[in-house]
Amino acid sequence: MTFTETKLKGCFVLEPNIFEDDRGYFFESFNKTRFNKGIGTTIDFVQDNQSFSAQGVIRAIHYQTGVHAQAKLVRVLSGAVLDVAVDLRKDSPTFGEYVAIELNSENKKQLFIPKGFGHGFAVLSETAEFYYKCDNYYNKEAEAGILYNDKELGIDWKISDNEIVLSNKDLELPLFKNAKL
Repeated sequence: MTFTETKLKGCFVLEPNIFEDDRGYFFESFNKTRFNKGIGTTIDFVQDNQSFSAQGVIRAIHYQTGVHAQAKLVRVLSGAVLDVAVDLRKDSPTFGEYVAIELNSENKKQLFIPKGFGHGFAVLSETAEFYYKCDNYYNKEAEAGILYNDKELGIDWKISDNEIVLSNKDLELPLFKNAKL
């Protein structure tokens, strides 16, 4: 597995070593020892989540606050998404900046998103199955988010406006400048 740190400190793209032959392929998607060595810190994942979404769906910038903040390791099982991580660490030199990377079932890349980041994705394929590990349990009271089309962040979701599908909850999220950080 190759670990490449993005422009946002602590946020890494992971690329597996894929072994292919006439039967198909095999790769190790997670190894705790290698993972912690690759990112340079210790993470203990406690919860796995999976979602299925149709083309055009944007799952807006979500995160948990305070002691309930979560680090995530995300990947796509089928289909393709544009995955976005936003640095929400007020003391970071990249505060308010984001990285966007295509994760898909072909490239099998993963993105590690540390605590203090918001996370969202847009479905680029007909459908997508999205899978992620979290190092902290979900807590409804600590849930927060940012409106997907906030001009200050300027995220290009790679989906035309007339094709975007959002939940009512995501449409009601605050702008970045008003977000609970």
